[in-house]
Amino acid sequence: MTTIGVLGLQGAFREHVRSIEASGAESVVVKKVEQLEHIDGLIIPGGESTTMRRLIDKYNFLEPLHEFGKQGKPIFGTCAGLILLASEIDGSYDVHLGLMDINVRRNAFGRQRESFEVDLDIEGVAEGYNAVFIRAPYIEGVGESGKVLATYNGHIVAAQQDGYLACSFHPELTEDHRMTAHFVKMVEESKKSLAL
Repeated sequence: MTTIGVLGLQGAFREHVRSIEASGAESVVVKKVEQLEHIDGLIIPGGESTTMRRLIDKYNFLEPLHEFGKQGKPIFGTCAGLILLASEIDGSYDVHLGLMDINVRRNAFGRQRESFEVDLDIEGVAEGYNAVFIRAPYIEGVGESGKVLATYNGHIVAAQQDGYLACSFHPELTEDHRMTAHFVKMVEESKKSLAL
């Protein structure tokens, strides 16, 4: 059985657990570095990116998370998780994990009260996907090896690069599990190739 961890330092991780299990994989809330050795993929959830980074540093997760991604194990960053994955934030290269070649603009869609829902077409994943945006960032640019999966009002809101998947919205907050299921499939494929 494929096991997917959800980084449980801060943010909405319980909803991700439900979505992973609805997509046919095992899930585990990751609160200790050692747990990374026992999972096949990882979701970095939404929350507050600065707070999350502080906790990543406090519990010595930075290097192990970096290593996890470099080993070829897939990572899915949603909302704040997308910011943590980015190689450039608000025009600065002072970044967190810097694993994904994307340039991100924080809180780009406005504050909490400007939260909204919209139906998106996500290439190769879903048509008419109900996406929930809460204080969401967007992606300003994707590197050569990346692929844009969805846009909203001319802004990139979902992208994929090798084993990295990122979106501006919260896929765990609806009953539509197609985005999580796409990540589960990525993890299953990487598990097979890593076993060769």
